[in-house]
Amino acid sequence: MISHVYERAASLKQLMGGEIEVAVVTDDDRIENHLKAKGQNVVRVDDPVESGTERIFLAWQRYFKERSFDFIINVQGDEPLLEGRDLQELLEFHHKSVFDIATIVSEKTDFSEFGDPNRVKAVYEKEDGRCHYFSRASVPHDRDGGLLKSWYLHIGVYSYRVDALKKFCENPVSELERIEKLEQLRALGLGLTLGAVQATHEFIGVDLPEDIKKVEGVLG
Repeated sequence: MISHVYERAASLKQLMGGEIEVAVVTDDDRIENHLKAKGQNVVRVDDPVESGTERIFLAWQRYFKERSFDFIINVQGDEPLLEGRDLQELLEFHHKSVFDIATIVSEKTDFSEFGDPNRVKAVYEKEDGRCHYFSRASVPHDRDGGLLKSWYLHIGVYSYRVDALKKFCENPVSELERIEKLEQLRALGLGLTLGAVQATHEFIGVDLPEDIKKVEGVLG
């Protein structure tokens, strides 16, 4: 699956051109060996870290810092339906915005997964693209009933401006991050702003083994 996600992310090079580098950052021998055998770019970071974002930050410091990139994108390996055009839309949105960090959300009118803690919800302002909060709980809560017509699923992709990534990784895990197990809450607690672009197609993150069958059904 990681190899599949890599290939989809790498298609961004053909869409945008310019200086774009795609690499898998890992501390796992099996992942490293499998991807290298397929000729895919891997960088190794074995340091103990709290999150994948911190591992990516160390990879940037050691391997890519001299390249003067404007944005660093963290694509999580459990998003097999991600496409290169999604990353293109994310980068274009982030470049035009003033947000420190940009991500992707998907609007849902089906509430069958609204209570699932494995599906992270974004409290998202459609008018300006700002994300106010993220939670595993069912938020926002429709107190009186009948007002909430849709909710926003968070997709596991982050685009960081370099200074925002530095600030995030130079600070410890926050209390809310520790409670919810959501690293983006550290960013919000530090005063970093998060914006989101809306997905234009279906995403299915692989959080549980049964999710694989759902993905296979979409991919055919």
